[in-house]
Amino acid sequence: MAEVAGMEEEHLDDMNNGAEAKSDTENPCSSDSDSFDDDAEDLQLETLEKELAENPSSYDTHVQYIRTLRKLGLIDKLREARESMNVLFPMSPAMWQEWVKDEASLITGPEAFPVIEKLYERGVHEYLSVSLWCDYVNFVQEHDPSVRECSSDGIKKMRDLFERALTAGGLHIVEGNKIWEAYREFEQAIFHTIDDNNNEEKEKQIQCIRSIFHRQLSVPLVDLRSTLLAYKAWEVVHGNLCESNSSDLDGIPNHVASAYQKAMEMYNARIPYEQQISKQGEDDNEKLQHFMTYLKFEQSCGDPARIQLLYERAVAEFPISSDLWIKYTQYLDHILKIPNVAKCVYSRATRNCTWIGELWVRYLLSLERAHASEEELSAVFEQSLQCSFSSIEEYLDLFLTRVDGLRRRISPTNALEDGLDCTMIRDTFQRAKEYLSLHLMSNDNLLHLHAYWAHLELNLAKDPVAARGVWESFLKTSGSMLEAWQSYIRMEIEAGHIKDARSLYKRCYSKRFSGTGSEDICHSWLRFEREFGSLEDFDLAVRKVTPRLEELRLFRAQQESKSVSITTVKEIPAKVVSQKRKSGTRLTDEQSQPKLQKYAAYHSKGVLAEDTTRKSAEDVKFIDDKTNKPKSTDEQRINGSTSKNTKYRDQCTVFVSNISFEAKEEHLREFFSDVGGVTAIRILRNKFNGKSRGLAYIDFSDETHLVAAVSKNKKQLLGKKLSIVRSDPKRSQKHEFSRSNTITDHGKRTSAGEDAPDENRDLEGFVEASKESVAPHVSSRGKSTSTMVPRAVVRPLGWGKNEPRTEGDEKPKSNDEFRKMFLKTE
Repeated sequence: MAEVAGMEEEHLDDMNNGAEAKSDTENPCSSDSDSFDDDAEDLQLETLEKELAENPSSYDTHVQYIRTLRKLGLIDKLREARESMNVLFPMSPAMWQEWVKDEASLITGPEAFPVIEKLYERGVHEYLSVSLWCDYVNFVQEHDPSVRECSSDGIKKMRDLFERALTAGGLHIVEGNKIWEAYREFEQAIFHTIDDNNNEEKEKQIQCIRSIFHRQLSVPLVDLRSTLLAYKAWEVVHGNLCESNSSDLDGIPNHVASAYQKAMEMYNARIPYEQQISKQGEDDNEKLQHFMTYLKFEQSCGDPARIQLLYERAVAEFPISSDLWIKYTQYLDHILKIPNVAKCVYSRATRNCTWIGELWVRYLLSLERAHASEEELSAVFEQSLQCSFSSIEEYLDLFLTRVDGLRRRISPTNALEDGLDCTMIRDTFQRAKEYLSLHLMSNDNLLHLHAYWAHLELNLAKDPVAARGVWESFLKTSGSMLEAWQSYIRMEIEAGHIKDARSLYKRCYSKRFSGTGSEDICHSWLRFEREFGSLEDFDLAVRKVTPRLEELRLFRAQQESKSVSITTVKEIPAKVVSQKRKSGTRLTDEQSQPKLQKYAAYHSKGVLAEDTTRKSAEDVKFIDDKTNKPKSTDEQRINGSTSKNTKYRDQCTVFVSNISFEAKEEHLREFFSDVGGVTAIRILRNKFNGKSRGLAYIDFSDETHLVAAVSKNKKQLLGKKLSIVRSDPKRSQKHEFSRSNTITDHGKRTSAGEDAPDENRDLEGFVEASKESVAPHVSSRGKSTSTMVPRAVVRPLGWGKNEPRTEGDEKPKSNDEFRKMFLKTE
């Protein structure tokens, strides 16, 4: 927080009643200059007022505004500006002293004293300042009639004020002796007002002054030896000590001498730390570190009063250090444990560091420990929600802390406070849901919130219908979350609602959950019926679950078989491969006549020539004719000239389909902006016209971002629901291995890594993953997945490649026979 430095010290009346300007005849330019200055100041004032209206939380703007008003002498606006600032921020001791000084010059008479006294009271509560305390006690001594008259009430009031000042700053090693000396002087003044014949009162007052001396000599302060010498001189004056030139401690009572020596040892031990924190020229970080080192030393000594005083000195120097306030409040909560003191410190901490959610949470707990009223707790909670925190989890923690406090006070074991009921808890949960649902990225936090809510509805409010309503509302947005169903079912079982739990199993057993969640919920239902159901209930569960488990088993087996086949191909021994390559000539000689004809036909169409040309041109860079620079990837795709040699490993990639043809790369990047981690986007385009095909690959930096991206499946982009699945590189490898012998629907032979698009394997994976019942070799539309091969070549399910054909099988036709068939139809 910026300190108000360099502000004018003159009174407002001095500025208002300053020297009059010379007349226009004496100095013709004076009037024009003053007018120009006034216009500039008015413009500056308007600018500051506009800035405060737009951003009232700007501390520096408040300071500049107060300084300008004070310079212009606008008294009423100045008071309002100071009050407005103090509502939002604590004010520095210098600003309080300036405020008091201005008011003292404006208000006269008896009504001035209570106004200024109230300002002093407000000032000493915000930051530790020995000089402000000294000003306060001097003002009361001078202007309070009861104190000036030395009435019993006035003396009592003044002594109480001095004791408060000693508690606040009497242990301050550097400045604390100012308060002690002012206290002694006050008591000495009272002594002189006592009648000389009243020996009893005089002796009583002497004992009071002596007690102050003894207390001061036991505290480590600067110039403590001077205090000791002053004490000895005072005792000599009152005849209790003979004047001598011996050592300082001669004639001093033993307990006083012992306390003085201990205080000097403490003082000498702290001198190096005091020198470090008072060193000039160091930056704030170094100075704060010196304070933390000093605090560790004081904590090792174990004096709570000295530790608290040093914390107060530190926060006065660094009022917006959140770490310092957190450490201070932790000390108060765990060590000092004085609720009223902690409550005051938390109030100041949250006003200095409004953006720290942890401080607000601990503030609510501190108020609860101090048995604060519901009105005060509610006010602090509402105030905290107006602050800006760095994460949404801080808001969630605030809501949960508020609910915790309400639950503890509404609990049957505690006496119910007036006006408290379960409706307040329900309203708080509802506000949390509405406020957080738009921001929380993790469903785990929302799950915890709803589980806690349902638990209180069922157990505290005794309303099972409301508890179910909480879960049903959550399932509308998170029905694919296994933990939500499990928590809902667990609640019904714990409440003894077996039928309701069974109904939930019937609703969710067929749903698709991530990982092994689908199998887990099926097995959970069977265990549930074993423990709670009848034989008929168990049989029903078996009939429902068995087909579902079989579907899931077939799907897992299919996925595993694909993975195993890829692994097997990779693990072929080098020797075997070599042998197969050597025997390639013999195999070629034994090829059937139809295959030779097919080879000749493709050769005649120039396919092989095309492949040869393509392979020879794969390594050629694409150059822009105009700029003579390599073309971008998008330009190559549009021109149909993307290198066929490009390989994508797709280790952390999603495949997105059903994309609007109008969607561009920036649309996809913005769609996944809340997920983050996008490293590359590849939109698949038609190689002839460059238009989007509605398909894309999106690479992510790590597994966490990829999983979050897949969770956005079925979300809309430009009016179309996207289908998002994880790209399977293993499937791609298998296709590359098998595509070398595949005939495409265009009648051209392709080789691995060339014309066959990689998205086919992701489309297959997406279709297979979206089937309700898994059927090998059958697409989601019920058509054969082998339509690219003549039916006579397709083997039925379960046919081994070495098994002979049955007699009824049709003999495969050669390419010449197929060509003749087509010529006849034409």
